Amino acid sequence: MKVLWIFLLGVLGCLLVLFIWAITKYNLFIILRNNRENAFANIDVQLKQRHDLIPQLVETVKGYASHEKETLDRIVSARSGAVNAKSINEKIAAESMLTSALAGLKIIVEAYPDLKANANFMHLQEEIADIENKLAAVRRYFNSATKELNTAIEVFPANIIAGIFGFRKEMMLDLGTSEVERQNMQGTPEIRF
Repeated sequence: MKVLWIFLLGVLGCLLVLFIWAITKYNLFIILRNNRENAFANIDVQLKQRHDLIPQLVETVKGYASHEKETLDRIVSARSGAVNAKSINEKIAAESMLTSALAGLKIIVEAYPDLKANANFMHLQEEIADIENKLAAVRRYFNSATKELNTAIEVFPANIIAGIFGFRKEMMLDLGTSEVERQNMQGTPEIRF
């Protein structure tokens, strides 16, 4: 009888330890998910500032490059999609499209030296460059938080608890780095005088 009690207490102790471990892992996933959401909130602030500057930039360019309507319409459409995106993953996809559309604007600007000399345009370019730098910093923090969450979700045996409670691997944020841009960064920069 005494052996049965010892056995039952041992099983109960193991179950208690397992239960406490599961609660600890669940709480860790919640903390990591909240850190990721907080990191994206910082990105969202910068994205809203960028969204506010884009119409001004487009209007400035329209005066110089009226026949570049297709590219400008693409930027306006991509901005609208980015502003209306709801979830983090939708925002990541929409912002990638917007960044791609803005790359088309850079090509237009190169063709119009008068536009590059316009003070209003230069001011807007400086503001957008500042926002892009801030975005890069908060994007690194967001991706770090996402990586930490994804690692915690994927490691064994915590992945069992993650699966039970519906935690899934999340997307990283990679604005403005297309495959072509990554390949260009790998090569030696070309300097012209």
